[in-house]
Amino acid sequence: MEGESVIMVNITKKNNTLRKAIATAVVTVSKQETIDAIQMRQVPKGDVFEFSRAAGLLAIKKTSDVIPDCHPLPVEYAAIKHSIDGLNILIEVEIHTIYKTGVEVEAMHGAAITALTMYDMLKPIDNVVEISQIKLLRKEGGKSDQNEIREELTCAVVVCSDSISKGENEDSAGKAIVERMKQYSLLTVDYKVIPDEVDVIRNQAEMLSAKNVDLIIFTGGTGLSPRDVTPEAISPILETPIPGIMEAVRHYGQQRMPYAMLSRGVAGFIKNSLVITLPGSARAVQEAMDALFPHILHIFKVRAGYRHSSSA
Repeated sequence: MEGESVIMVNITKKNNTLRKAIATAVVTVSKQETIDAIQMRQVPKGDVFEFSRAAGLLAIKKTSDVIPDCHPLPVEYAAIKHSIDGLNILIEVEIHTIYKTGVEVEAMHGAAITALTMYDMLKPIDNVVEISQIKLLRKEGGKSDQNEIREELTCAVVVCSDSISKGENEDSAGKAIVERMKQYSLLTVDYKVIPDEVDVIRNQAEMLSAKNVDLIIFTGGTGLSPRDVTPEAISPILETPIPGIMEAVRHYGQQRMPYAMLSRGVAGFIKNSLVITLPGSARAVQEAMDALFPHILHIFKVRAGYRHSSSA
């Protein structure tokens, strides 16, 4: 339709993770003599396997140049293999990257161009060459590897703010967390607004952990103001601190906002409850959620496995 434009999908919120993809294609020739010529390197245009492999590697790296919505990405490993089964030549392309989006299209593009190069090289000696079964065989990384069991997990959201607790301001950060929890099928069993007071914050954390709430998220009180006391309230009662959680949040935020380094948030377990303290602004909370979810939920599988092995 007139007025529509081609855009690239926004992946700026995604995290870099290890992504892998394997794609295949099949080239079928019409006679054994063609297979023999390939194996004996007697095809007039040259070594079919080596030329097609080189073409496939170039195609992998050039995928974003020919497919408009594909993002340029770092190809950190690529391998192209050929195997012969009767008159069929199976092409297998494997690609690895550490990036925000997968390499499935790159793998299939590489398989397709490898096959097309073979076709071009073989047509002078065999005019009945066919290309078929270009498909994705397997992929790893990204959302497909994050099929966590989430429906059994419960969550509580606690907003730490004097002004909101007095009714002077509206809460947006806490409500944003509640909405995000719905996306991950987490049941929010409690939502509270409390003042920035050490005893009140600490009592709330201990009460919720005593109720065996799986995930307790505090928002607010992690900055540098004298009123920001959430870390001072939570740190002493963390039985198992996990510094890497907030390091991940700060690293993610720092790439988008230079002041993210100033957050003093902490995280860890109190009994069986994972407690995470996030900044109080809605934007910072959204970025923190992007940084942590859904992969942070894997911690509950690890924790459950540890408890199971300890009791065995």
